[in-house]
Amino acid sequence: MEDNPRQDLYLEISQNLVDDELTDLRNYVSGRKILPARFVEKADAHQICNQLEKEQKLKPGDLSLLADLLRKIGRHDYAEKAEKIGEIDRKGSSKTSSHDQLKRKREDGEDFPGKKKKAAARLEEGPPVGEVPVLAEATAETESSSLADVFRKSVKKYYELKLSHFKPLIWNDDFTLTLSDVFTQLELVPKREKQLKRHRSKEHTWSPSVQEEQRKELKSLDDLFNPDVTGQSTEPRCILIEGEAGGGKTTFLSKEALDAVSQETELGRQHDITLLIRLQEVREGKTIEEIVWDQCVPETTEGIDVQSIKSILQRNESRVLFLLDGYDELRFEARAEGQVIPKLLSGKLYPNSTIVITSRPSAGVQQYTRPDCHVHIMGFSPAHMVKYARKYFFVTENPELADEFIGQYFTDNYDDDDEEDDSYRFSYDSSFGSQEEEEDLSIGSQDDDDDDDNEKLVLKDDELLNNLIQTPMFLMLVCMLWEENQQMVSSGTMTGVYQNLLTKFLVRKYCEREGVDMPTEGLPTEVAESLLQLGKLALEALLRNESLLDLAQVEKENVNWKLLLKLGVVSLEVSSSKLHPMKQLNFSHKTIQEFLAGRYVAHAVVNQDIAKLLQLTTISKALELGYLLLFTCGCDSRAAQAVMEELSKLSKREFTNLRPEQFESSNVPIDRDLQKSCETYETFAALCLTILSERREPEVLQHICQALPIVMLDSSINSREATGLKYYIQNLHSAKLPDRLILTIHGDADSRDTVQYLQQCFTSSRPGLQLDLGLSGQFDISDKTARLVLVLKNVPGLRAMDLSHTDLTPSSLQPLVQGFSHMSLLEELDLTDNRAIGDAGMEVLQEPLSRVPHLAVVHLGRVNMTAVGMSSLAAYIQHLVGLRELDISENQIGDTGLESLTAVLPIFTAIEVLLLEKIGISPTGMRALGPALCKLPRLIVLDVSKNDIGDSGLEYLAAILPHLTAMKVLLLSETGISDRGISSLIKALPHLVQLQVLDVRRNHIGDSGIVSLVQTLCQHSSLDMEQTPPGDKSLTTAPHHNTTLQVLYIGRNWKVTEVGLGSLTQLISALPALIELDMSSFGWGTPKHLSDTAAMALAEALPRLPALEWLDLKYISMEPAGFRAVVQAAEEHPTLESLIYSEELVPKGADTTASCLELCRT
Repeated sequence: MEDNPRQDLYLEISQNLVDDELTDLRNYVSGRKILPARFVEKADAHQICNQLEKEQKLKPGDLSLLADLLRKIGRHDYAEKAEKIGEIDRKGSSKTSSHDQLKRKREDGEDFPGKKKKAAARLEEGPPVGEVPVLAEATAETESSSLADVFRKSVKKYYELKLSHFKPLIWNDDFTLTLSDVFTQLELVPKREKQLKRHRSKEHTWSPSVQEEQRKELKSLDDLFNPDVTGQSTEPRCILIEGEAGGGKTTFLSKEALDAVSQETELGRQHDITLLIRLQEVREGKTIEEIVWDQCVPETTEGIDVQSIKSILQRNESRVLFLLDGYDELRFEARAEGQVIPKLLSGKLYPNSTIVITSRPSAGVQQYTRPDCHVHIMGFSPAHMVKYARKYFFVTENPELADEFIGQYFTDNYDDDDEEDDSYRFSYDSSFGSQEEEEDLSIGSQDDDDDDDNEKLVLKDDELLNNLIQTPMFLMLVCMLWEENQQMVSSGTMTGVYQNLLTKFLVRKYCEREGVDMPTEGLPTEVAESLLQLGKLALEALLRNESLLDLAQVEKENVNWKLLLKLGVVSLEVSSSKLHPMKQLNFSHKTIQEFLAGRYVAHAVVNQDIAKLLQLTTISKALELGYLLLFTCGCDSRAAQAVMEELSKLSKREFTNLRPEQFESSNVPIDRDLQKSCETYETFAALCLTILSERREPEVLQHICQALPIVMLDSSINSREATGLKYYIQNLHSAKLPDRLILTIHGDADSRDTVQYLQQCFTSSRPGLQLDLGLSGQFDISDKTARLVLVLKNVPGLRAMDLSHTDLTPSSLQPLVQGFSHMSLLEELDLTDNRAIGDAGMEVLQEPLSRVPHLAVVHLGRVNMTAVGMSSLAAYIQHLVGLRELDISENQIGDTGLESLTAVLPIFTAIEVLLLEKIGISPTGMRALGPALCKLPRLIVLDVSKNDIGDSGLEYLAAILPHLTAMKVLLLSETGISDRGISSLIKALPHLVQLQVLDVRRNHIGDSGIVSLVQTLCQHSSLDMEQTPPGDKSLTTAPHHNTTLQVLYIGRNWKVTEVGLGSLTQLISALPALIELDMSSFGWGTPKHLSDTAAMALAEALPRLPALEWLDLKYISMEPAGFRAVVQAAEEHPTLESLIYSEELVPKGADTTASCLELCRT
């Protein structure tokens, strides 16, 4: 390896700066915004210097910034060294040969392999007199750069021609939009949002007191390159953008492409080559270069062909941006493993490129990649709806109608102090699905003053219409139909809008143009037959996951396609494929295809079995065809009953073993298959409720009741699922109550709107209905909680109430707890993260607790409670003799407050979960807590993380652990323990025969302690040994394995050395039940090194951990061979999803394309 004086200097500085100097350096670098504060606050001097060099703020020959920084912190000695090294670099640089310069260009991706071969061939013939070989290579470099420029310019011109304007309505040539008019707001979703529902983030331990990550609104995709927004130190390679039908995903990606090639965005400035690929036109067996030539450049571009494209992409790989539109429309055969798109997503092709891919939710993108960022398209806000409507009516030359339209559906916002209004404040949410899939596509054509006025508008109380017009496609259709006849938009369902579009608009317009008589009932015979034929073809294409119809095939079916063109339901176009040019019929939008197919199914189901017609064999298949089923049900009552009857059969077959309690947040690891089954059920429930919103009939409701033994809603009040649920509750008979109703309302709705929705649902008493209720929004005013209590009087069976993160105050808490007298069956109460509650709130809570004698789960984490509040509360919670779970984490309780709890704790003999994270426990407090814990024989989860109990405190705890044989989760991270304390824990471990989770991260444990701990965990318990008959040595001679432990966090213990890490790699294979393993090293100073021998041992151990899903190896360096072996073993592992590793420690030249490998900067 060549000497690098700069790196030697960086390392020397890092090793010799004292703590105060490092702090000053961090403050100066972050304060001047030289580097992001989020990165700097955890970085050492070496890491800061490397990042400055990576961002080209430090360059060979120019270390002036570093010298300046060092002088700022008083290290003039190192400042002078930096200047000397910079001077040496400058002198060396001036002597660099032209050959070396060209070599550097190649490393930057500016050369072209095809041209090099030609240059080499000329050199074999011998250079002309006076010509040196490097000149031939320089010629090749120049030609390569020139060809790459031709390619880039060709793509840019092609996009500007094709994408700048678009016509969203194929039957209306007058309605044209420019992409410059369109801007889109996005929402960043936490990477592990789905996991957070049932178990805790791997980065934050299993403690339920951990605050869940919140979604963030993005200004643009550029925000994803800001670590302060994403929380990630690395720039994303793969960005997944999900949104529901009609949300504008294609339009958004077109604008991103146009902005990128014009370098108007950070995404564009970071990439020289932007390639927009429509996945619906990708065919099986094609290479990425063929697809690019097919879709991204004009055929007439001179010098550009498939081979030259391949060379250009290879040379510029790190500067290539792939924009992949519509994964849900990619043909099934083109999705298969080994096909080009899966290979590109998984990193087997162009691993250093950047990918942005759009899809409807649950289309399976994650099968081949783990997106670094997950973005949701958001729904229209009222202000943006108004802008869009004004734009539509302006373009169609009816601007006067805009004010009428806006006046019809919008009203002025009400002030916070107003009484109940008849308007709904709009909230962003999805149409249906397991996640919020949301979009906001806005037309920016108004003045700032108009924007301010628009912000004051809210939608009137027309929930069915509200559900539709939050997405661009549906708002455009509503505007168009309203312009024609206001009655056409009164149906309030998706199907109704599309039916009116087809029958009352397109067909009627066709009849007027062609002089065809329009019958009073139904459609003209030829039109009706042609539409049904088209519906059949649309269905067959959907089942093949295709959205384009080959005209040749259409003609074979004797379909009158020319009539269909005149109707405007399809357009005739020549495929953009230059490799496979063909004429094809294209639907203006996939929802049009799904509507026509659903219309056909509703007609055909009279004589055909719907399961066979739709190939409806599993719940997963039903979810894939969600919109088709939705339109089918919306078109015909009998079809809706047939669909729901079949879905009911599938539900009984696939969800037989699901129970309500399995949907509750768990404090222990959950079976992987069970978790997937629960997630699938949630999505299925959303589909069923959305169908009910389309076809609100008693017969359909009856089948819904059979299909959903557990009814759940996890969305905003303005979603179609919420509309369906309201009908469900209002028409629910006491004889057909579900096993449980789980209602979680979120989004940006005002809390008064949420309460109003609940009032409309529970208009009369629903005795016997078990309700789990979770609300969001602000409940900071007593009037709001008082209204909520009035509603809940009609639900005497309220079982759980989650009001976490709702800004409760002592005064707004008062009406709520006074209502406890109407909630006598309440079992769970969550007030987490309401920091305004404080000690005064604990006083409010005291006496009313006696009114809820069945209360078994109480969450009071992060409510700003002190010892005073704990003392006042303790005297009253002793009435809760059935208490199973208590969370008082992250409150300033201290030992004094803990004494109050310790005094009453032995009463709760049924308690299973006790969460005491970061409440200020000292060794003294731990000593007092021990005897009380002894009397809790059912305790399965104990969290004392982030309390400075030290070795003495752990010794007090370990002394009583043999009494807690039911223990499954023990969390001890950041408790200041060392080898001494861990040795006491080791003695107690054989008694914890059910232990599933152990967390001792971020402590002072060394090699001896950590190795002894893992050795003990790998053994059979002493209790098992005691039960072994005398003379039977089978257990002592057989390999020892622990088949119970599933989560082991032993990382970030700074005293563990390379020797200790090596020993651990030899041991972990005896823990075959592990799901998660943290072996990371400490983040400061020199990274710990894993030798090739130890790395090979780790690689050999991975196949013996068949359930492993997550492995953290941050801050550990490896040699190339060892790194390669570990990554290969991880990639081949059937369940391992995430291998976490530090990006800067990856060996030079190592392959980092493994789909499980997650690189992070430290």
